[in-house]
Amino acid sequence: MKLWTLITLSTVSLLIISGCAVKPTPKKEATVDSTLPLVELTQDGTVVDMNAIAFEWKSFEDSRVKGVYVYKLQDNSTTTSSDDYYDTVNGRFTTHYLDTKVKPATQYRYYFKTFSDKAESVKSNIATLNTLPVLESVSWIHSIQSMPRSAKIIWRPHSNQKVKAYIIERKTLEENKWEKLATVNGRLNAEFIDKGLKDNYVYKYCIRAVTYDNIISNPSAEVKVVTKALPLEVNNIQASRNLPKEIKVSWDKSLAKDFAKYNVYRSDKANGNYELIAKLLNNYFTDKIDEDGKQYFYRVSAVDKDGLESKHDENSIQGLTLAKPNAPVILEVKLVNSQVVLVWNKVDPRTIRYIVSKRYKKGWFDELTQDFKVSGTTFTDANIEPGVTYYYRLFGIDENSIKSAPSIEVEVVSPKSKVGTAPASVPASRISEPVDAPVIMPIEEVEEIMPTQDFN
Repeated sequence: MKLWTLITLSTVSLLIISGCAVKPTPKKEATVDSTLPLVELTQDGTVVDMNAIAFEWKSFEDSRVKGVYVYKLQDNSTTTSSDDYYDTVNGRFTTHYLDTKVKPATQYRYYFKTFSDKAESVKSNIATLNTLPVLESVSWIHSIQSMPRSAKIIWRPHSNQKVKAYIIERKTLEENKWEKLATVNGRLNAEFIDKGLKDNYVYKYCIRAVTYDNIISNPSAEVKVVTKALPLEVNNIQASRNLPKEIKVSWDKSLAKDFAKYNVYRSDKANGNYELIAKLLNNYFTDKIDEDGKQYFYRVSAVDKDGLESKHDENSIQGLTLAKPNAPVILEVKLVNSQVVLVWNKVDPRTIRYIVSKRYKKGWFDELTQDFKVSGTTFTDANIEPGVTYYYRLFGIDENSIKSAPSIEVEVVSPKSKVGTAPASVPASRISEPVDAPVIMPIEEVEEIMPTQDFN
């Protein structure tokens, strides 16, 4: 410990001295003075590390000594020469030297000479030293599997107290080179979580320890991580096409053990932008829609407890609300004894009743509209005034109270005076026949016995 303290102080001193004075170097034809003291290393005069070798020698009493020449043998040479000169230590009171230009697990040989103003001593004994091998990494490393889009690596903290941090490296099965991923500071820190990974993907990790003097260890053992897979896709998605004002969507239940919920998406186009409209636990959904014959496309996904969502962008199902019934077709309109008679055809089998809509002008500006509920396929309007133009159109109503589009609108102009015979364009035989139609009253006259329903 004393040696390392002295080495540190000596290194600082050398830096200060080297910054202020030029180091002397051996002369090519130097005078050798055998009376100059030799460099004698102390009993524990050498300390080796992976990237440094330190020397300590005995102090010099001879005031002629001005410093020490350091020689370093090159390429394992067995002979010495002036070309071995490596460095100079100024001053006879400096008794330490530190060489940081060394590699781990490598052998080096040194010798020393003292020098005065006029000569240098004979060389010292050669010191053969081996630097320490590269630091080994952590002794134990472990990975946590099946995490959602992430991987967790844990390890046993390094036993060497010189370790200050850990370098985390990663590669995939497709890569041959390790990538430096992150640095975890602190010897006692022992975990790292890698985020933003692919689903159901294989990653490999290893760790290198870093010392305070920036020595990087060998890599640790490799560990493999397989990230969590997405939930299985939702199967057998079905959507109704014949329900009034709603579309029911259903699908097979998810078999995932960590199932959390379903997400239901909707778009008005098969390849359009899908909006998330429901999150639910049941494997069915009822979409309430206040529109007849409305088309939507649906996608459904399963989500697990980690928030991973199954693929759902390739499987869309079309749903429809029940369309409006087909509009009835008016077959005949005629005046019979100052009454308007409408006859039509039941076009859509869904239709169970009808609405006859009548409009006419009263005066120059006021337009009146009356609606009549009819269960058959004929209608007789006895409330006809002379010289008025009437317009009629029909709507079919099904059992769900869905109202069809209107039929074509027909126009009837009443004579300016009441007539008892039909117009020339209508056969006389049709006029004399009785009209087989139910008794019809305007809606406003029967509200007390038949409440008006909203068919819109």
